[in-house]
Amino acid sequence: MICIYCKHNEVKVIDSRDVEANNSIRRRRECPKCGRRFTTYETVEETPVLVIKNNGTREPYNLNKLKAGIMAACQKRPVSMKDIDNLCIEVEKKIYNTFEDEISSKKIGEFVMDGLQKLDEVSYVRFASVYKKFKDISTFFEFVNEFEKALKE
Repeated sequence: MICIYCKHNEVKVIDSRDVEANNSIRRRRECPKCGRRFTTYETVEETPVLVIKNNGTREPYNLNKLKAGIMAACQKRPVSMKDIDNLCIEVEKKIYNTFEDEISSKKIGEFVMDGLQKLDEVSYVRFASVYKKFKDISTFFEFVNEFEKALKE
């Protein structure tokens, strides 16, 4: 690291702390030449993940889009923002843990459905009704009946 004041090419780290808000490390540094101190932040460089949509187009993964979909499913339900945020974090971890540059929107939908099923049954069914694009009411009822059977087991 180069001193930002005198451009000396060696500075020492005098303090390091995790910054949880943005997954980075805050480092307090001091230049042995000029004696001045400054702060740097070290973050992980993430490789962007592309989402392959149903029509074959690709777009960058967007956490806000994921959160908006989950919030719509949980609207007027007893699901807190903390629960929604935790589900988003869980889904995002699963996305990045695939170690792939591209992931299908279908796979992301499955991750969300797994989380919603544990979180709130009505939100799960709401999300599924949009995600699965049921052809008619009988297909929807089949899904609900299968879900109900799984709950009883």
